[in-house]
Amino acid sequence: MNEAGGRLLLYAPNVHTGGGLVLLEALLAAWPASEPLHAWLDERARHRLSLPEGSKVQWVLARLGSRLAAEWSLCRAATAADRVLCFHGLPSLLPSAARMELFQQNRNYLGQVPLSVFGWRTRQRLRFEQALSRWGRRRVHTYWVQTPSMAEALRQWWGEDRAGLDVRVLPFVPVPPASVPDDAAGTHYDFVYVADGEAHKNHRRLVLAWTLLASQGLRPSLALTLSERDGQLSDWIQAQCVQHGLRIHQLGSLSYAQVQGLYRRARALVFPSLGESFGLPLLEAQSQGCAIVASELDFVRDVCEPVQTFDPHSPVSIARALRRFLQQPERPAAPANAEAFLRALLG
Repeated sequence: MNEAGGRLLLYAPNVHTGGGLVLLEALLAAWPASEPLHAWLDERARHRLSLPEGSKVQWVLARLGSRLAAEWSLCRAATAADRVLCFHGLPSLLPSAARMELFQQNRNYLGQVPLSVFGWRTRQRLRFEQALSRWGRRRVHTYWVQTPSMAEALRQWWGEDRAGLDVRVLPFVPVPPASVPDDAAGTHYDFVYVADGEAHKNHRRLVLAWTLLASQGLRPSLALTLSERDGQLSDWIQAQCVQHGLRIHQLGSLSYAQVQGLYRRARALVFPSLGESFGLPLLEAQSQGCAIVASELDFVRDVCEPVQTFDPHSPVSIARALRRFLQQPERPAAPANAEAFLRALLG
């Protein structure tokens, strides 16, 4: 795997959920038998990952001490003949003799999504991660990204001082599961949104669009896949369902095969995200014949042709796109003439 004869070291200490985990699973499944795996992986993902035989793995806890120990271990293990693949989107904290390759799959590290959409604690974490990205970027030999728009975002983030910047676009997706749950099995939904509860996923504006539809007499069904760690958001959504009579079903975390089956039981994927490096659910839904209603943003058009689009910052725009998909478009206001205005004003 390394033309120079060294090893490819896989460093992914914070990949444990969402699309990143799905891609990590695919990467491990494709790992060649001739290349022994030497990796640093997140303990929270241990139950999901199937490792090649003979793997040497250091499991990293979500604690500062464990993360620092992993950085030190990587620094000591890497040699000049090796390459390090930083699959978690951040450069390693400590410099090493190895060549660093970085898989950039998080726009938040580049400041592509305003920090104001996140909670206070998340903002502080992202500020640190953004600083780390900028501080360590000179040690990155090659950036790997999934889409042309992500490559351009990376170049803009570097600014004018980007001599020698090497950005390569090579999207990859998981191999579809051998079997997908039968179309007739389980509940069918008008829309699904496969995403965790990170603020840039934009669940709150999506649910506000559902409340607008309810006020207009429309109550389409929506399936969500929030995880246990999204409890506060889940509680808020449930309160909106009770208050407005919304048909929103929270299914919890699903396996990859279950997600593919969910797409086949839905009329459309609704995707209001404010920013993605790839948008894997868009490709997954498309492969399962599920229509797409999504944000009118570059990352969406990079990978699919949605049937309807909207401004993700506007619940009104989201609701109107949903109505168009449901073939119940909102009629535009009919303007009156000046005489009618004066009659209303004087009468």
